[in-house]
Amino acid sequence: MHYIIANETRLKGKGRKILEAVKGVFDRAEIAYKVLLTHVKGDAKKIAEEVTADGNENTLVAMGGDGTLHDIINGFKDFEKCSLGLVPIGTGNDFASCAKIPTNAVKAAELIAYGKPRRIDFIELSSGLRSINSVGMGIDVDVLKRTYSGNKLGKGKYLRSLISSLIHFKSCNFTVRYDGKEEKHYGLIAACGNGKFLGGGINLFPEAEIDDGFLDLIIVDYISKPKIISAFIKLMRGKVAKVKNVTFVKTKAATFIHEDENYTIQAEGELYDNVPLEAKIVENKLKFYLP
Repeated sequence: MHYIIANETRLKGKGRKILEAVKGVFDRAEIAYKVLLTHVKGDAKKIAEEVTADGNENTLVAMGGDGTLHDIINGFKDFEKCSLGLVPIGTGNDFASCAKIPTNAVKAAELIAYGKPRRIDFIELSSGLRSINSVGMGIDVDVLKRTYSGNKLGKGKYLRSLISSLIHFKSCNFTVRYDGKEEKHYGLIAACGNGKFLGGGINLFPEAEIDDGFLDLIIVDYISKPKIISAFIKLMRGKVAKVKNVTFVKTKAATFIHEDENYTIQAEGELYDNVPLEAKIVENKLKFYLP
């Protein structure tokens, strides 16, 4: 059975037409499906838990963006029998961009209806929290907090929040452990990527691949205010090697220890307070529909 998981608030106007187009693809392919609507945060996770724990070979179809994927991957129970597909209708769609999933809903649905899933990686924290795209702490969290303030979202507000954070955010002290090393940093951001993009298209992990069995770890140390804008423009364009204050490595696991007792991390843009940022890559486990 295919289960289409969609946020009810997105199924108005254009969103309703997109859902009907997706249903049409499955009808033509003679695939049995059900539409399950989410209403509040956490619904997609609960649905994924139920659907992937019934012992059947089910396919979950996420109609949404990175947040919907985040909820679903955290609800997954049976990775052997169940698979996941995406029809990207979110705001940022960072994972869809990395995975090269079409933004055209019909084409994305056809990948699921007529294709076969491939196994990809995901990130898992020591707390059990999973991330399909990226996790991090620092200025990325500050940007998200500014973006989420108020009622309107969108890439325009994210860009305005990024600029504001670059001007006002202060670097912080943290320790990073990976590959037997322990390093002290005073920096702007510490993050791990499975996908390439963050924050609606920032190419922070240009060498990342969703099936290479590695985390892409990036640390951006203190950058003076006069240089910070130009440095982040380079980072946004994927030119990590051209920024002197950046540490970039591929690793299997990494631990970030924040100096402050109270801190916030992000995973796919979802914010979590005081969750240990101890990350590892889970290789070749999630079955996902890709081009």
